[in-house]
Amino acid sequence: MEDILILGIESSCDETAASVVKNGRVVLSNVISSQIDLHTVYGGVVPEIASRQHIARINQVITQALSEAGVTLDDITAVAVTYGPGLVGALLVGVAEAKAIAFATGKPLVGVHHIEGHISANYIENEQLEPPFACLVVSGGHTHLVRVADYGKYEILGRTRDDAAGEAFDKVARAIGLGYPGGPKIDRVSKEGNPDAITFPRAKVAESEYDFSFSGLKSAVLNYLNSCEMKGIPVVTEDVAASFQKAVVDVLVEHSMHAIDEYGFEKFAIAGGVASNSALRAAFEEACAKKGVKFYHPSPIFCTDNAAMIAVAGYYEYIAGTRSGYDLNAVPNLKLGER
Repeated sequence: MEDILILGIESSCDETAASVVKNGRVVLSNVISSQIDLHTVYGGVVPEIASRQHIARINQVITQALSEAGVTLDDITAVAVTYGPGLVGALLVGVAEAKAIAFATGKPLVGVHHIEGHISANYIENEQLEPPFACLVVSGGHTHLVRVADYGKYEILGRTRDDAAGEAFDKVARAIGLGYPGGPKIDRVSKEGNPDAITFPRAKVAESEYDFSFSGLKSAVLNYLNSCEMKGIPVVTEDVAASFQKAVVDVLVEHSMHAIDEYGFEKFAIAGGVASNSALRAAFEEACAKKGVKFYHPSPIFCTDNAAMIAVAGYYEYIAGTRSGYDLNAVPNLKLGER
């Protein structure tokens, strides 16, 4: 059987990425050009700067990915690209590039949902992982608890009603003076703090047991900081970070374990940028072990936005017969399961 080589392209936020993946599981190259240094001074991603940087970098990134994989565009079976959700200007750069390559080479074009890509990152290093399973996607823009019924078939059990978990990490990190990006910095600082020093709220959404809400937690941290300032009480940054992180982790684990009990999942995975958080991983390792559930997670390099996960998702969409036309457009608010 002939190998299927997918060229993946990802440009939904502030990483310009390209990858070549063989048969859906073997990563031949994974090139990521990060813009973190450019956006740090602003305390977050500036969409206009992100779009311009994607334009400047995308050709070089794709050329490097093909070179490292030892293939040419003629060897590629299909081109997979993130077309949503994300920043519209950033998405458009990747989509336009993918359409141009597909048109010039006559190769099939496959549009990929960004969250489907994050879920599919778990297939890269876990050859034995196959649906069905549950997956918690936690990133700067998304917090989704998903039932993966089959390749390309998803049911959203719960989602955030306001701030995503990663967004809350960034805002709290800024408030306590750690800066951007907040997730890795809070993870690092929390190791020196007491997670039980401050009791922050664990929000529940009344009408939906699997939905998340983190805006109240973020506000509670800000209120605590303001209260300390007004009373002249010194703030122990490490304790605030650790206590906040524990509140987020507790809610994510509790909702996920509830879903495992109700649906009888035997396999559970995490994905997205926040999935590289060490406290979150440790908590899920322990919780899943107690229930006898197999726990999966990607390596940190496949948790952040990357094109290998897009190529993997693109492979399963390709073999399922999914094809996109040259009218494929960026869809910044694309819902999982939509086409």
